[in-house]
Amino acid sequence: MHPPGFVDAAQRRAAEIGDNDPMLSFTLSSEASMPVEATQLVDDVMRRWPATIRVFLKYRMHCVGCPITCFHTVSDACREHNVDQAEFLDELNASVEQGPAVDVAECAVTTARWPS
Repeated sequence: MHPPGFVDAAQRRAAEIGDNDPMLSFTLSSEASMPVEATQLVDDVMRRWPATIRVFLKYRMHCVGCPITCFHTVSDACREHNVDQAEFLDELNASVEQGPAVDVAECAVTTARWPS
């Protein structure tokens, strides 16, 4: 169960994401045209194609911010939330075609350090 207000905040953030979002100004990847597959991790899908977040929220799958997304595949999430996998994948792939992909190789890596 998510804390009160979590879903509202996630939905607001998903609504804000678009082509003009500065977070999406990274180099676009040629993988944008690659289909999302049921075997891919939910976290990887949402990070690579932020436009897919809207689809997860549309199906009331509160995977945004969930700590399990780095372990669950799209197939696992569909099974856990009783969502038709084929229909869900079709919508995910439609959203991928509409929105840009983030080239994760171009993203900066942040390392944690103890304060000096």
